[in-house]
Amino acid sequence: MKKTKKRAPLKRFKSVKKLIKPRIKKFHKKFHFSHKQKSGKKFQAPIMAPHLKNAILILDFGSQYTQLIARRVRENKVYSTIVSHTITAEEIKKIAPKGLIFSGGPASVYDEKSPKCDKAIFKLGLPILGICYGQQLLAQYFGGKVKRTREREYGRMELFIDDHSDFLNALPGNITCWMSHGDFVSKLPKGFTSIAHTLNTPNAAFASRDKKIIGVQFHPEVAHTSHGSQIISNFLYRVCRCSPSWEMGSFIKNTVAQIRTLVGDDNVVCGLSGGVDSSVTAMLVHRAVGRQLRCVFVDNGLVRNREPEEIKNIFRGNFHMNLDFVNAQNRFLKRLKGVTDPEEKRKIIGDEFIKVFEEEAKKIRRVKYLAQGTLYPDVIESISATGSPTAKIKSHHNVGGLPEHMNLKLIEPLRQLFKDEVRQLAKQLGLPPEIITRQPFPGPGLAIRIIGDVTPERLQILREAEDIFVAEIRKAGLYEEVWQSFAILLTVKSVGVMGDERTYDNVIALRCVSSTDGMTADWVKLEPAFLGKVSNRIINEVQGVNRVVYDISSKPPATIEWE
Repeated sequence: MKKTKKRAPLKRFKSVKKLIKPRIKKFHKKFHFSHKQKSGKKFQAPIMAPHLKNAILILDFGSQYTQLIARRVRENKVYSTIVSHTITAEEIKKIAPKGLIFSGGPASVYDEKSPKCDKAIFKLGLPILGICYGQQLLAQYFGGKVKRTREREYGRMELFIDDHSDFLNALPGNITCWMSHGDFVSKLPKGFTSIAHTLNTPNAAFASRDKKIIGVQFHPEVAHTSHGSQIISNFLYRVCRCSPSWEMGSFIKNTVAQIRTLVGDDNVVCGLSGGVDSSVTAMLVHRAVGRQLRCVFVDNGLVRNREPEEIKNIFRGNFHMNLDFVNAQNRFLKRLKGVTDPEEKRKIIGDEFIKVFEEEAKKIRRVKYLAQGTLYPDVIESISATGSPTAKIKSHHNVGGLPEHMNLKLIEPLRQLFKDEVRQLAKQLGLPPEIITRQPFPGPGLAIRIIGDVTPERLQILREAEDIFVAEIRKAGLYEEVWQSFAILLTVKSVGVMGDERTYDNVIALRCVSSTDGMTADWVKLEPAFLGKVSNRIINEVQGVNRVVYDISSKPPATIEWE
């Protein structure tokens, strides 16, 4: 039988550099944005350079769970940062962290091309926790043996605790753990002891207390492992002797002071979309430099109902910020006319936004800095750490896809934060609930929720349908419980009967998903009666719609947005 060539994962996501290359050349020389200064040296945003001496470094060996490890550490009030597995012992020594975590990964340690680390790391005397591939790497280095399993373990397994001291302290005798491996440690290194097992894996966890090295075959970072947070906490506090110093109050104080010192008497421009990321960025910079910040809100005609008015009221009215409001609806819709390809839509919207933003920036005097709400997942998903085997998931417009020269230097105060940490900041900064709890909204806006041609008429249909759906989600008390809930306008039309007459009208798809970080998502099992109510309202109240369907796809294999 002829073998079919496997498709590369998520091949449809293009490199941002390829995506925006044509429009880069059109930039005016005065306002080129990138990570390089005129000297050509890489410009490292000075904001958010935390004191790492009470931190944990996570060496990335290619696991898609690496972000989760970092989040779980931070949830225990210890700062963590992800680095490449190629980091040297000397680089780690300069940072002086309290401990290291080796992530999992898809490779087998006995393969020649499998990722390895600098062997000098083991001579630093730092506590190390190896997870899955990381455990097998530790076993191999210290003289143990790793073999392929007869039956691959995947999913929930029962873990039996053999030693409750230190790392597995305060755990019951057996817990549920999450396994995902095809290799296992068949022989322990000298001086190491097994501290937990499953029915199929005798060395599901091992330790060398003299070396402060621990390895686990399961994944304590995932929600499927019961007591996973306690296991990570034990490593942080009982093994590494960390102190609980990572909290948002001190982050605000330190970051505001850094921004104030950096900016001096210069001015800062910030693209304000009304999402929680850009809003928190604007608030931090405003708290630091006040009227030296100028925010720009571009209404491209692809935003949700009442959004421009809400942004004006919140940031001009409540926080007295300098906010320039730009009505650019006509120019965006003109360029999108007749465009149906989703990548082409993204390209056009990004191109036009930069043009509009550039025109507005030119009107502001003494602007030296551009503030933007880049998050840590944006950085990780767009550009894997140098030498990291982690798959590049997708590109983000604000990371790694910028031109080669700049006059405006970047201020990215959220660059090393996760979304849940940003929401914590929003609360402490006094942002209203409608901003804090706002569900994620795609950069290209409603254009990628309209399958096919984007027109004023189709935008109106979609806005009205989504308003009804979200209103009912709020009324049911679900808005803050789910990750996203929205409507999609399809290209297909269907036959219907309304008022004893035949209709041939539009179809609306409803999408509601639950997630913690947007990287994976499950469809929400809404009650049939609820869906029926929403469907009836949309069909009766939105002219041009005669059918409503509900999307029951999870991510992966689907994505959250349709385009």
